[in-house]
Amino acid sequence: MFVSPFFFNPSTDAMTLSSSLLNAFVPTGTLRASINLGNPILAHRTDTAEPGGVSVDIARELASRLGVPVAFTSFERAAESVESVTNGGADIGFFAIDPLRGAGIAFTAPYVLIEGCYLVRDASPLARNEDVDREGNRIMVGKGSAYDLFLTREIRHAQIVRTALSQTVVDEFLRDNLEVAAGVKQQLEADAARTPGLRLLDGRFMVIQQAMGLPKTRGDEAARYLREFVEDVKRSGFVAEALARHGIKGASVASAAQG
Repeated sequence: MFVSPFFFNPSTDAMTLSSSLLNAFVPTGTLRASINLGNPILAHRTDTAEPGGVSVDIARELASRLGVPVAFTSFERAAESVESVTNGGADIGFFAIDPLRGAGIAFTAPYVLIEGCYLVRDASPLARNEDVDREGNRIMVGKGSAYDLFLTREIRHAQIVRTALSQTVVDEFLRDNLEVAAGVKQQLEADAARTPGLRLLDGRFMVIQQAMGLPKTRGDEAARYLREFVEDVKRSGFVAEALARHGIKGASVASAAQG
């Protein structure tokens, strides 16, 4: 029977990891984690100098197992967080899996699944997700977000309008009198709750697969370790407990990776 060289034992991992793996994973001696604040489901600002949320908890757990300190760099946009990891300015990041991002980032399997949805005005004639991709409809999205990348590939007739920050999608959708806003379901629900006259279309237009990633330049050994780490925190209940601890609803722990 094959036994993985990366089987996790939190009490001994830091002592048994090879120096080559640690050098590839943490070249500065500190785990530098890139955090995307544009996804409020997984990360948020706190009253301290460091961010909080599910992503932050997972990064701390990884640093503990590696036996190194952790430092966070927060970004308001997913694209900036992606760039930080792609360029090696950060050692790990937390992103939605996307082929374009995969050019420079080695992704794990997803650890959390989040729904991407459409929001419209109550008076809108749009009733189904399938109604959105029509001539004359304009869809407001956060530039460089997972749903921007997805819709850029999939939309054929509607126009995509991009705003700098995912957090301002609904505000700018209203200001510019657009037909549709697209984003993470929980963010859109929160915006609709504070703004009368808005509704979400039933269902979802995509499932956002949130994963961890590191620069592809770090090599196969580090990428394999990170993949197995993610499978372990899913299997052990760590991710589910983090979602519950932060009061996250509407996001689910991804199933175990196959193969």
